[in-house]
Amino acid sequence: MNVNSAQLSNYATRFIDLLFDYSPKLISAFLILFIGLYAIRLTNRIIRKVMIKRNLDPTLSKFLADILLWALRILLFITVISNLGVPTSSFVAILGAMGLAVGLSLQGSLSNFAGGMLIILFKPFKVGDTIEAQGVIATVAEIQIFVTKLLTGNNQTVFIPNGALSNGNIINYSMQGERKADLTFAVSYDSDIKKTKDILLDVLIKNPKVLKTPAPEVFVKNLTASSVEFAVRPWAKNENYGAVFSETLENCKTALDEAGIAIQPYTLQK
Repeated sequence: MNVNSAQLSNYATRFIDLLFDYSPKLISAFLILFIGLYAIRLTNRIIRKVMIKRNLDPTLSKFLADILLWALRILLFITVISNLGVPTSSFVAILGAMGLAVGLSLQGSLSNFAGGMLIILFKPFKVGDTIEAQGVIATVAEIQIFVTKLLTGNNQTVFIPNGALSNGNIINYSMQGERKADLTFAVSYDSDIKKTKDILLDVLIKNPKVLKTPAPEVFVKNLTASSVEFAVRPWAKNENYGAVFSETLENCKTALDEAGIAIQPYTLQK
């Protein structure tokens, strides 16, 4: 196909006209883009500093800052293409349809996301707490947006979806700072009740890890067909709970043996 000089000149003239017509829009679009990106970075930096100053949870702060960053970027993109003369109504409709499709396909993930937000906002537990949830007793290692990472006593890592975690029962053993051990010792009916009670209470009083306030308790809990059951309840700091529990079992057994008081086979610990 041959193109003569007149046609080339016509194309060049039309191109130059279009360039002059659209150059203000191009220049303004680039200005909006560069100024907008700078403003977004500045806004994000300021918001992060404000959240840190207000002592917001680090996980929540990072997540909210990231959400705001991407929301502002999408808004800036729509503003730029609108300034170039591109119709945005259809573009927004496409984004809405895509968002609906993604939301329907990720219902479980969105449930976990919402659960993570509830955990971060209402703080039923924090990193380092020992909790019981979904049949697991473990220490919270990390609270993520979709799952919570737990570390069990035998060094196993457990990931629980936040949706199930936030909708289920949670026992937080660390929230109050102190914890009571609940043990039961069963002795024969031939044993002296007052002497047995004094021995068990003396074991608790002599243990430096057992708290004085609240005071430890020892009392007759139940009379069974073959034994008298004593409830032994020492209080301890969370970090000393395991030691107090095991030491109480050992020291009470030793003290009762030395006093000639026989422990019956049935002994319950909780």
